Order: sequence, then structure tokens, then C-alpha cells
Amino acid sequence: MRGRWRKTALIDSIMKIICIAWGSLIWRPGQLVLASDWHAGGPLLPLEFARDSDDSDELALVLCNGAAPVPTYWARMATDDLDVAKAQLQQREKIAADRPEWVGCIGAAQDRHDAVSDTIGNWLAAHDADCAIWTAIPPKFHHQNGRVPTEAEAIAFLTSLRGEARVTAEDYIRRVPADIMTAYRVRFGELLHWTPLPCTA
Repeated sequence: MRGRWRKTALIDSIMKIICIAWGSLIWRPGQLVLASDWHAGGPLLPLEFARDSDDSDELALVLCNGAAPVPTYWARMATDDLDVAKAQLQQREKIAADRPEWVGCIGAAQDRHDAVSDTIGNWLAAHDADCAIWTAIPPKFHHQNGRVPTEAEAIAFLTSLRGEARVTAEDYIRRVPADIMTAYRVRFGELLHWTPLPCTA
């Protein structure tokens, strides 16, 4: 009985850390060490293709105030050390050391100070997990962090790409799971014919 109690106590003491994702983390986790596959059914979050990164030709899908909530995906981290989990995500996303706020983190029992954290915290509480981490990099356009491109600007940017840059941008948008259908993505499909790849839902 004592041995069984110790085993149960040890299991209960292991922190269950979830990574929430919606973009290339799903098909290219890189430095993330995961203990599970990616699962549908993550929290609904406001996302849009709104970040023109300096080091990539992708118009990345990021959290975007005012965007309609769409589905996300989740996987359990292999580590039970929150600092290690955050460091893995920071490294994978190439987030500078002076931007710690770009790695989102919340515990199920923590106070929440914004709508995204509140949504994720409520989701955690209903899914038997202790903490969640996610990419909190902001929108960016014309080298301005925080600037959200309009739909017309996003389409013009993608249309202007040529060669390998255009191939890379198209591949990224089409690889995002089909159920993550943002307002801009609908227009990308209509105007550029960049529809979701099969078996990405």
C-alpha cells in the first residue's frame, strides 16, 4: 500500500505542460521535445496571417487582436520543467532573450490578465493539465512590430513574391491545418488558389 501511495504521489507531482500551436510548430517542431502527437481541439484563439518576418518569406499565422477565434492544436511536452519547456519554444521560434513576453505561459490556477490567457487557462482547467505555453510573437508588417496588415496588404504582399520566396509562402499557408480557416485565408484561397493541403484537418 505504501509503495502504491508513493507511486501515485509521484505521478500527481509531475507537471503536465501543454504546448498550444497553430502554424509550423505542428509539422516542424524543431527543438520542441514532445510526449504526444498533435491533437485537434485546442482552445479557440484569435489568429490571422499577419506577421511578415525578417528572416522568412512566410506571412506567419499569429495571435491578432480583433481576429475571429479559430481552432488550435495541442501536444504534451516531454519535460515537466516549465523553464525547460519555455526555453525549447524560445529556441525553436528564434525569440531573442530580451523578448521573454513572446513566449506565452499560463497555469490553470493562475490569475489571467488578458483574453488569450483567460481562454487558455479555462481550457487547461477542463483538460487535466497544469500549464500551457504558446508562441506570443505579435503581428508585424513593414518592419513594424504590432502592425497588422490589412487583407488587401496581405494579398498584395503575397502576390508580389517571386520564385522560391513565393513557393515558401504558399507552402506555409497551405500546410496550416484546414480547420484553421481565418478571414484572410479564405481570400487567399479565392484569389491565389492557395487551398489547404489534403489531410491537414
